[in-house]
Amino acid sequence: MAEPRALTAVPELADPSLVLLTVEEAARRLRIGRTTCFKLVLAGEIESVTVGRLRRVPAEALPAYVTQLRRRPSVAA
Repeated sequence: MAEPRALTAVPELADPSLVLLTVEEAARRLRIGRTTCFKLVLAGEIESVTVGRLRRVPAEALPAYVTQLRRRPSVAA
């Protein structure tokens, strides 16, 4: 019988020392989809940098993005 899987924290969520995140890690931290996060990065709404051929999101760009969202006027549906 297989043992139940233990719930463990995702390492990048527990490690505040990470300076640069992959787009996938940024998406997980924001609790949004990977494709949505890529769109936000490509649109320049979430800051990103290139390291060689890799696209990375500075960890401090995520709180900055959330602050931006909070300052936008809400649109009633």
